[in-house]
Amino acid sequence: MKFLRKVERRREPPGLEWQILRKLPQMSLVASAMPLLLAILARLTINEGAPGEIAKQIRSVDIFCIASLLTIWTAVLTVAIGCIVVFIMKGPTYAADSYEVSHSDRPGR
Repeated sequence: MKFLRKVERRREPPGLEWQILRKLPQMSLVASAMPLLLAILARLTINEGAPGEIAKQIRSVDIFCIASLLTIWTAVLTVAIGCIVVFIMKGPTYAADSYEVSHSDRPGR
């Protein structure tokens, strides 16, 4: 006796989740490159002030870039998990084995 049996053999057609999963690597690379480019740009353009001030400004930009990267990666992971959940939910339908209820012919007694 099998624990679960398939109710029907058809699956739902692939939808938006596959399109998103296919584009997710490229989009995450592009989104991750933006804060990195900002950090490089800050190192090239910040040159006014005392050496301590320049280091402080670059450090502030680096902190912002790291926070942005972590936020982007968290969003990408969340979207990927959502797509995987939708894919699993669109899978075949399963049902547990039925069993006879003792009072099914006289409910409420």
